[in-house]
Amino acid sequence: MAEPATTSSFTGTCPVPFRDYPHVLMAHGGGGRLTQQLLRDIFLPAFANPQLDEAHDGAVLEVGAERLAFTTDSYVVRPLFFPGGDIGTLAVNGTVNDLLMCGARPRWLSAGFIIEEGLAMETLWRVAQSMRQSAAAAGVTLVTGDTKVVDKGKGDGLFVTTAGVGVLEWPLHLAPRAVQPGDAVLLSGDLGRHGMAILSVREGLTFEGPIESDCAPLVGPVRALLDAGLQVHCLRDLTRGGLASALNEIAVTAQVQIDIDESAIPVQEAVRGACEMFGLDPLYVANEGRFVAFVPATESGRALALLRGDPLGAGAQRIGQVVAGSAGLVTLRGRIGAQRILDLLSGEQLPRIC
Repeated sequence: MAEPATTSSFTGTCPVPFRDYPHVLMAHGGGGRLTQQLLRDIFLPAFANPQLDEAHDGAVLEVGAERLAFTTDSYVVRPLFFPGGDIGTLAVNGTVNDLLMCGARPRWLSAGFIIEEGLAMETLWRVAQSMRQSAAAAGVTLVTGDTKVVDKGKGDGLFVTTAGVGVLEWPLHLAPRAVQPGDAVLLSGDLGRHGMAILSVREGLTFEGPIESDCAPLVGPVRALLDAGLQVHCLRDLTRGGLASALNEIAVTAQVQIDIDESAIPVQEAVRGACEMFGLDPLYVANEGRFVAFVPATESGRALALLRGDPLGAGAQRIGQVVAGSAGLVTLRGRIGAQRILDLLSGEQLPRIC
């Protein structure tokens, strides 16, 4: 069989042969090595600019005297409805949270709907109502949008893309590159509930305790940190790829080593049991209402108190620290004291979760 073409009439020769990406067309959830390779070899070279180089959850833009944050994301979750939320709440909260991670107050959203022919109107109505309620809870307004209908069998029900704009009201530059040795790593709560909630519905399983997604807008705990005037260096929500992937991405961008302690990381027993049943590691499972904060160690106690003062941060813990060490390395000290490297997954752990 002939090799696939490796040239483009627009950009010349692709720097990496397409055969080096055997899984590009397979559905996956993001957050692993493949995603990082796609960004490094395809998208970042094609669209390189200072905003993309920040490798953050959104772009910070200066418009006159204003500083704005801009972000976008697409949601292809299956099933559309799951314990603790649905694709509508996910789309609004996910974009709101990305703006918050940039240190912005979320203000406006757009929404694009790819609707498969035959989708029940009641389903679309329920999603729209969820988005309306979620937007109101987060203090944002959906101001523009678009709809497209695709042939039956081509859209898996419904896909939603949201973009958001927020205003930076605090004199901080929150970004992975701002992380530095001496920072404490704070986790806002327990891990793995969103991914396990999706899996339980998808596979028709029940566990000893109910597992609901943690999907929520993080306005409260984030604003508590920023309003207090803490010198927050970076925030990152723990969506696709979970905690492990987020820490690896930040360690590489900031060129630092991050050491974390497994015994300090909260995981519900029901979630831990479900992960063990399916051979999954909760450190890599997606969350939709959790984030990490990097703050100077001297301010970590105050930051934890502020996080715990909000219901969405009640389970906050200090889970590690940033050291000079080996640039781009993340290490995990296990419950029995052994230390190992916490790397990116080579594949994808749980596809179609957001």
